[in-house]
Amino acid sequence: MTDRTQIETSAPSHRPLVLTNARLVDPATSRDEIAGILLENSIITEIGAHLLTDIPARAQKIDCLGNVVCPGLIDMQVYTGEPGNEHRETLATASQAAAAGGVTTIICMPNTEPVIDDVALVDFMMRRARDTAIVKVHPLAALTKDLKGKKMAEIGLLKSAGAVAFTNGKESIADAQIMRRVLSYSADFDALVIHNTEENSMTEAGVMNESEVSSRLGLPGIPVEAETIMLERDLRLVSLTGARYHAALISCRASLEAMRSAKKAGLPVTCGVSINHLALNENDIGPYRTFFKIRPPLRSEDDRMSLVEALANGEIDVIVSSHDPQDVDGKRHPFSEAIDGAIGLETLLPVALRLYHNGQIDLLTLLKPLTINPAKLLDLPTGRLEVGAPADVTVFDLEAPWIVNPDDLHSISKNTPFEEAELQGRILLTIVNGKIVFDQASSPKIK
Repeated sequence: MTDRTQIETSAPSHRPLVLTNARLVDPATSRDEIAGILLENSIITEIGAHLLTDIPARAQKIDCLGNVVCPGLIDMQVYTGEPGNEHRETLATASQAAAAGGVTTIICMPNTEPVIDDVALVDFMMRRARDTAIVKVHPLAALTKDLKGKKMAEIGLLKSAGAVAFTNGKESIADAQIMRRVLSYSADFDALVIHNTEENSMTEAGVMNESEVSSRLGLPGIPVEAETIMLERDLRLVSLTGARYHAALISCRASLEAMRSAKKAGLPVTCGVSINHLALNENDIGPYRTFFKIRPPLRSEDDRMSLVEALANGEIDVIVSSHDPQDVDGKRHPFSEAIDGAIGLETLLPVALRLYHNGQIDLLTLLKPLTINPAKLLDLPTGRLEVGAPADVTVFDLEAPWIVNPDDLHSISKNTPFEEAELQGRILLTIVNGKIVFDQASSPKIK
């Protein structure tokens, strides 16, 4: 391994794994202690301080040297190019990037060619993932046919086929009556609706946050009202239908206030935020840097700080990478013409750890929206360190410094907004079903 972790690399891969001398951090049980954990037959079979010294003879021992062991991360918003745009990303390369970032489960968006709006396509994604991916992959299915917002998809059949939730991807459903039908139908199947909250007519001409910064740069802006108008409409429809609803990405203080009111009223609603909106603001666009052009746009520093505060208070339910690979041809344009999107699977946790190192949030609270919260929302058995749970585990060094080099990233596309960023905190091991799928020391990408 590394000078921070030791492993018997010659041990047979079928042997049980014991992670000993580990700082076990599990938001699901509020555990934060030095102990050991035994992984056997794809599940967690033992946890406790006794595994610091009492190592089963049959097991392969990994001395974590006090590094953090937490549940494998779950990323609820990952765009891939497969099928249709494999030159940008495949399920195989996305899974390699996920493993390198400590992400053991990725939830794939339906924005593919063709769109994942048919039972056969859900089955294709699941079979393709089983054949090529090294982490767990679950598909989201489209809420409407071809994501056009006109005709509702077969939600019941798609859920039975394996779709874990439903979304219209980057496009909001503009027609309120169709959205009401979608929510009503989803409620019948207890299906989770994940919606992008953008009022399309207010966003189609804009390319960044509407503010003094956009005026100074001479770029058309997108006001926060484009987000809050759609969010408040959706929340009223949830009140009408009783459906489970997740606001995919909120980016401003006003949206937080709307979510607080809805939760206080007892509505079955949750919200997510991208790591980009927790770490960056509109000023980072600087000299028209297209890797910072994302959706929703980076907002003001006041909005960013309000999101961080809400995260620390437990008001934000999920953090996602919003991994959206775009090739050079899509980004090498003037800012107004460049395609939205940034990759983020490998930098998700290290960038999130900035908030911990800055003293803005404790580790248990930070890991909760990356592990147990998305697991509960999607009804997955993962996201926890408990006996009987799947052996999906991430080991990371809280303190290790490193600099992001796009050439070292596993994604095919290199459109990271954190190029040359100095980060603190590095993934050492990623384990899926008890099998090591990423080892920082042996990765050909890591020097």
